[in-house]
Parts: sequence; structure tokens; C-alpha cells
Amino acid sequence: MNYRNRAQIALNLGGLIADGFVAVEAKDSQQVKNIGSDIIKLAKALGVSQNLLSRGNSINEFAENNEWDTLQEELEATQNEVKSSMQSHSDQDLVILVSLGGWIRGTQVVSGAIMHNYDERSAKVLRQPALVKFMQSKINEISPELRGEPLVKGVSEQLPGIEKLVSFPADKAPSLDEVRKVNEAVGKVMEEIENKALAK
Repeated sequence: MNYRNRAQIALNLGGLIADGFVAVEAKDSQQVKNIGSDIIKLAKALGVSQNLLSRGNSINEFAENNEWDTLQEELEATQNEVKSSMQSHSDQDLVILVSLGGWIRGTQVVSGAIMHNYDERSAKVLRQPALVKFMQSKINEISPELRGEPLVKGVSEQLPGIEKLVSFPADKAPSLDEVRKVNEAVGKVMEEIENKALAK
């Protein structure tokens, strides 16, 4: 958990929240509890509000009792809490990075699942050029100081390549090989996000 700076913490927090949704989908209560406590640690490191800590406790309780629908709602509430708490801290930049981290991790998980069990209908969900463009425009709104950090810069520079990979025609599903390329590209970004040595 020793990430070097707030940008890396925010990107990883987004990734963890995405993992939380996956664990809830998989009904894996131990994993939900682990992720819940990691979310709290990272949120604390960013100085996010007290309300979040009580959310973390209720995530644990619901996981304990296998209340999956409630858990899904609680995780969404936690995600909103993180973002609104940051907005009130005028940490709009970090909110953008939390969203970006969540999207990258979510795309990694979804493309991985499609690779293991390929079908054309599912593969079409990877077509998200507008979303990648939107993420890029949001990164351009981040303060120059944060945008210049090696990790943020590195992630940002890889987005145009990912945009190309998810820009296949609307009426055509990507092949298994194209899905693999998306998975590799976001996997590479995720490795950088999680690499504690890189983020100076």
C-alpha cells in the first residue's frame, strides 16, 4: 500500500472500486472484505471523509451476511462518497484519476473475461472510443503539475493507443485477437499504476 503520491493512490483507488464490483458479482465475500479495507486505507491516505469509514464497515457487515444486492448499492454509494468528498476538498483532479483508474481496471477485467469465454455479443461492449476521448479531455483539465507527474503522463500517453483498439466499427465485433490486444494494452497501464517503484 506504499504508493508514492496522491495521483497513484487515486488511480489505484479507482481500480480497487472496480475490483469491488467484480467481487460482488462473483459473490466472493472474503474478497469483498479485503477490497473494502483496502479502499478505506487508500481513501484515508487521500484524507477522504469520515463517512467513508462507516461505509467500509457496512461493506464488511453485508459481505459477512452475503447481502449481495445491498452490497452492490453500498459499493456504488462508496464510489460516490469518494468522489463527492474529493470534490468538496477541491480535489477535482483526483476524482478524474479515480474514474480513470476504475475504467482501466474495469476494461482489463471485462476484456479478460471475454478472452476466456469469447462471444461476439459480449466483445462488442469493448467499443468505447467516445469514453476514451472523454477521459483524455478530462486529463487535459488536470493541473499542469499533476499532469506532468511521470505516472499520469505515462497513462495519458497510452490512451490514444487504447482509443484506436476500442474504435472498431459499431456493426462489427472485435476478434479474439483484437480483444487480447485491448487486454494487453490496459494490462500494461495497470501494471504501471500498481508499480510502487515507478511513481516517484
